[in-house]
Amino acid sequence: MIRAVFGALTLTFASFGIASAKDAPAQPMAAVDQLPRGQEVSGTVIKLAGWAVATKDSQGYPFAVIDKKAAQILVFDGEGRPRGAAPVLIGSAVGDHTAPGIAGVALREIPGRDRTTPAGRFVGGFGPSVDAGRVLWVDHDSAVAIHPTATDVPAEKRVERLASPTPDDNRVTHGCINVSPEFFEQIMRPTFERGGVFYIVPDEAPIAKAFPEFAQSR
Repeated sequence: MIRAVFGALTLTFASFGIASAKDAPAQPMAAVDQLPRGQEVSGTVIKLAGWAVATKDSQGYPFAVIDKKAAQILVFDGEGRPRGAAPVLIGSAVGDHTAPGIAGVALREIPGRDRTTPAGRFVGGFGPSVDAGRVLWVDHDSAVAIHPTATDVPAEKRVERLASPTPDDNRVTHGCINVSPEFFEQIMRPTFERGGVFYIVPDEAPIAKAFPEFAQSR
């Protein structure tokens, strides 16, 4: 899957007319692929990643593209080289909004309709939290972070959901993004130690609202 994505990115660079296919960075050997066998990456995600590299939108920082519909995360280093791909757990509610003041609300008190993972471009990094120590913030104001999969609520079956072959059961969190502990330690922690950019593809909102510059370039 990593090789297929890299090959598609090479073609995408040329399609934007910003960078040519020969400018595509070399693929690293250490990329980690945890996506279920046979699960594809959407064309929108590949084009968005290609645009981010071609336009240097992440300004040399590593970046990740999160596809909520497919429950996937793709991670790239600061030069646009694929670092990893994996399934994710996301907010239990479908939607792209962030409820006002949600950062100050206890998890158990967040209404079901507001347990969304917001869409858009976010600049984040590791930082302190009130009750979980140092976390990888995607957006502090929205209280959205990336965590290793929690196992403290057995009834939620988060480990089983993450391991299932389809994204149909991956909506379970209060809005944060979960990856496997192995992917977090091998890829997320070292890649985003100094921060990075996170592109979250919308559920319902037009792509132009979430990423206006990307949509205009298309």
